[in-house]
Amino acid sequence: MKRTLLILIGMSLMPAFAAGQVVEEIVARVNSQIITRSEFLRSKDQLKDDVKQQDPANADKVFSEREKDILRDLIDQQLLLEKGKDLGFTGDTELIKRLDQMRKDMKLESMEDLEKAATAQGISYEDFKQNMRTQIITQKVIGDQVGSHLSITTDEQQKFYDEHKNEMAQPEAIRLSEILIAPEKPVDKPVSSAPGNNVADPAAAAGDSAKSQDATNDAAAKQAAEAAALAAAEAKANDVLKQIRGGAAFDDVAKKNSAGPSAGQGGDLGVFKRGTLAKELEDRTFAMKAGEVTDVIRTKQGYVILKVTEHQMAGIPPMKDIEPKIMDALYYEKLQPALRAYLTKLREEAYIDVKEGYTDSGASPNETKPVETAAAKETDAKNLKKKKKKFMGVL
Repeated sequence: MKRTLLILIGMSLMPAFAAGQVVEEIVARVNSQIITRSEFLRSKDQLKDDVKQQDPANADKVFSEREKDILRDLIDQQLLLEKGKDLGFTGDTELIKRLDQMRKDMKLESMEDLEKAATAQGISYEDFKQNMRTQIITQKVIGDQVGSHLSITTDEQQKFYDEHKNEMAQPEAIRLSEILIAPEKPVDKPVSSAPGNNVADPAAAAGDSAKSQDATNDAAAKQAAEAAALAAAEAKANDVLKQIRGGAAFDDVAKKNSAGPSAGQGGDLGVFKRGTLAKELEDRTFAMKAGEVTDVIRTKQGYVILKVTEHQMAGIPPMKDIEPKIMDALYYEKLQPALRAYLTKLREEAYIDVKEGYTDSGASPNETKPVETAAAKETDAKNLKKKKKKFMGVL
């Protein structure tokens, strides 16, 4: 998606640059910063891609409803970035943490490998980092200036719970973690090429008989090796289980010993509703409480130890069990109007000018338009030059 977007930008800008023409159009000014038509169109394309992925069946309807807010959101972003700068939010530390976590999730050795992976997919690594930094700063400002001032009372929680009880009904389900101990595979010996037709050649026939015996011996040796590997895996699994029973943290042991794909996540396999597991496993795990660990279980892959990390019973959960979810729902319910009010306040403290033909759906009647001066024109020219240079860098 990103690659396609950059190609589209390149196609739209390249001919104009080659002809030496002015290709950028300023659609809005926010204090000393500008928003260009290219940025506006890029956001429009991004919105189209997002709604297609999120709701393909209603993509056109959702896009038409949200299209009117594209410029509003770009102005909002610029206002939040400027506020972040005033508050001293750089996003540097959080950016490093997020990039490093992404590197770990992709199982890459270094940050240079992450940059190479991005470049190999046609993504501008610097643009990617800048977008992530923008997200970090805006989220930090919203949390600090808006979210921290929101309060949720016990009565509001109870009211929300009572009004949404039917929506909270849930099936029985468990969350599982695993440790897989897989036997080592024996090394296969190369197979000798088969001789030709040696029916009339006694010596060749004797050689064939010897080779047949060798093949039989090799098969027996391989079978013995497999049995030994299986026994070794079982012994290791029992030792791992002993460590866990002795108090070792399941997720730590999984990271060190599990051969399963979930090892990096401490063995977490996710949530399973009743009826989705093999009957033998379901009968065993659904009878367990959260925190309990199975004995060693033989599977096709080797030996497995399972832990039930959560056990959700069917029905409407008590309020105390879903309090965090209720708090989150109420927080975001209150956040939207509070954020809109805060952004309106920032608009009224800023100088915003939107070009005719474009609409800022979040505009306040009390906004102040900037005065067109020679200094303002010079600043616009500098900003345009920076953005043109940036676009040329990704072509």
